[in-house]
Amino acid sequence: MTTVSLAFGRPTLADRLYSRGLVMDLVLISAGAALTSIFAQLSVPLWPVPITGQTLAVLLVGSALGAVRGALSMVLYMALGIAGLPVFSDSTSGFAAVAGPTGGYIVGFIFAAALTGWIAQRSWDRKVLRALLSFLAGTVVTFVFGLPWLAFALGLDLQTTLEAGLYPFILSGVIKAAIAAGVITLGWRFIERKDRRRAESELSA
Repeated sequence: MTTVSLAFGRPTLADRLYSRGLVMDLVLISAGAALTSIFAQLSVPLWPVPITGQTLAVLLVGSALGAVRGALSMVLYMALGIAGLPVFSDSTSGFAAVAGPTGGYIVGFIFAAALTGWIAQRSWDRKVLRALLSFLAGTVVTFVFGLPWLAFALGLDLQTTLEAGLYPFILSGVIKAAIAAGVITLGWRFIERKDRRRAESELSA
């Protein structure tokens, strides 16, 4: 019997921990949005774009849930913020937060999660180097959306846009990608160890 699920393709880390199904998909999508909301409050104030933990959460959620559920989790996150819940950085909310200078980064989270999830479903999240490369790619996607939006919202030229929205975040972006790579690959190590123990137990039974 086929189980209805929003996920498709190769299993992700979440699929190895929980059985696929529509109810579980909704739980995981909600959990991903909640995690991003929490990490958004971990911030270093900068103007016009603060350094936050959001992007780390986006990478983890996308990789763990896969392309579709990861992207939907970020759509839910953005929708909750627009609806008035204080889920954006510094507990902000409302449509103005998305329409403002940092809105492009929030929109970019959707595509970053989709990309990292798509790559994870091709098993790139199981080795540290490949996982790091995939998370760096996801980070770049966030900037691809965030920088033009920032420039348009504030009327900045290219150099000022890069100084305000890119250069201060390069090092932190690399660090967050490395942390995400470590967390996800450790998760897979746990799964692999569990599988080996199960196989050994079945052989000895």
